[in-house]
Amino acid sequence: MQRVTGIGGIFFKSRNPEKLYQWYEEHLGLKRNAGEAVIFPWRHHDDPSKTGMTVWSLFPRNTTYFSPSQSSFMVNYRVEDLDALLELLRQEGVEIDEHREDSEYGRFAWIMDPEGNRIELWEPPKKADVG
Repeated sequence: MQRVTGIGGIFFKSRNPEKLYQWYEEHLGLKRNAGEAVIFPWRHHDDPSKTGMTVWSLFPRNTTYFSPSQSSFMVNYRVEDLDALLELLRQEGVEIDEHREDSEYGRFAWIMDPEGNRIELWEPPKKADVG
């Protein structure tokens, strides 16, 4: 089983997300999709008919979304089989948050690395045009 298939998103905290979004748009051309996040679309290497995306997003400095991590960033990794990977990680002694989220965007779970950084795992929906 392949564990991680790519990076689904990069998230970090900001003192002033709106101002920082504006800076990134002005100087690096990163434009938000519907005002929420920057979306980088791409095509699968093995099957160009399948599309995917990587999300780049800012969060307020006081967000609890990264908790219990004290880091100012979080990486979202794409996975093919969230349940199988979580079972394998559990057997390996990895700290796993028991909270799960299922949405139209896919399935999400969180783990912690040995230095206390929260990691988001994302199994995109099976539709070819999302994720």
